[in-house]
Amino acid sequence: MAEIGLTELLISIFSVVVTIIISIATLAYWLGRRFTALEGEIKNVETRLGGEIKRLRGVIRRLGAAFVGYQEFFIEFLVGEGILAKEKGDMVKGEVRRVLEIAFTNPISKEEWRRIKELLDKDELTLEEALELRELARKVAWIYGHRVEAWKLHLYASMAVGFARKKLEEEEKKKQREKKETQKESS
Repeated sequence: MAEIGLTELLISIFSVVVTIIISIATLAYWLGRRFTALEGEIKNVETRLGGEIKRLRGVIRRLGAAFVGYQEFFIEFLVGEGILAKEKGDMVKGEVRRVLEIAFTNPISKEEWRRIKELLDKDELTLEEALELRELARKVAWIYGHRVEAWKLHLYASMAVGFARKKLEEEEKKKQREKKETQKESS
């Protein structure tokens, strides 16, 4: 009888172990299906989010470009109307020199930084030089927009464009006055 008891005990243990193995296998199969479904849902969400992130980056770039354009127009307008004087530009220029501190860890070439410095060292810029400085300032602002100095450089460059345009307008008006005076004297 002891042998029958041992056999029954082994059969009982074996049936319990088989039941546990079947339960674990069933649970693993169910979890595998569930994880596969979740993985598909996660990929779907990633795809949608990736598209939204690309769209938002485009929106942010367009907003940045709109802000840059607005700032350029507004500063040039204020200079053209005589609201911003050259002395204010010199003050901003002093602030802008601090942007050169970031020149050592950047994707902007050394030649471009040298050119920015050359243009900042001049007391007066031609329209072409001012436009060149503004183009370089845009690049600095796009790359270092997180630094206030980058926006000060852009601000000064826009002022320089305004000053150069105002000077050209004044020279043109002076030529027209001189031409009229010469015509009056000839008559």
